[in-house]
Amino acid sequence: MTIHPLASPLSVPARPELTDGRRVAVLLSHGFTGQPASVKPWGEHLAERGYAVEVPRLPGHGTTWREMNATTWEDWYGELARVFDKLCLDNDAVVVGGLSMGGALSLRLAAEHPDRVSGVVVVNPAVATKRLDVKLLPVLKHLVPSLPGIINDIKKPGVEEHGYTRTPLKAAHTMFRAWPTLAADLPNVTAPLLYFRSTVDNVVDELSEPLITRSVSSREVRVVRLEDSYHVATLDHDAPRIFADTAEFVARVSAP
Repeated sequence: MTIHPLASPLSVPARPELTDGRRVAVLLSHGFTGQPASVKPWGEHLAERGYAVEVPRLPGHGTTWREMNATTWEDWYGELARVFDKLCLDNDAVVVGGLSMGGALSLRLAAEHPDRVSGVVVVNPAVATKRLDVKLLPVLKHLVPSLPGIINDIKKPGVEEHGYTRTPLKAAHTMFRAWPTLAADLPNVTAPLLYFRSTVDNVVDELSEPLITRSVSSREVRVVRLEDSYHVATLDHDAPRIFADTAEFVARVSAP
């Protein structure tokens, strides 16, 4: 197994001397067929402010799409949950977040652990789709192993996501199959929610936003429109706003 040079995880310990003596952690997840590089700048910005930051490489990502086709939503969530448990042991508060599928995985964590998640930050998360071809996946995945990829939906010129150029269909089917259960459990999410949404997103359609924002039980739900970015907004023109707003959000929701 050869791991992409940019796919190494990010792991930075807390610096409580910068956060009023409290140890505060942020767990960030990349998206489907992506890798840590797509959210590392986000994590590095938060680490500079003293927060412990973990950006794991989800199983099957950062290697080959063929390897990913042998992994599932349960594998990806399992890795995120493992890192989350460790952060909870080592820190006073934990905020979770992610891009695209990473946002959905973060919402899954918040739904299962409402007592341990201090806040949730999502960027163009996906929990539903109006694409009709998704209904064909149970059959299609046995006929063809992959389809053209969905990477590099970035408005900013010259920026590369470094994801897979093919979409592994068996893996994709496990993700779509997990969405209805996640959607049904969204009312269990009680933590404050910061939701970034690109006005132009060529990967995630408009169904997810109202489903998420109307279903969660969070007393605070803030939606921020990103007018100058496409799907991978964490690497796009609006990235500085995502980073700054997230830092402010983490400071506020993790306060004692």
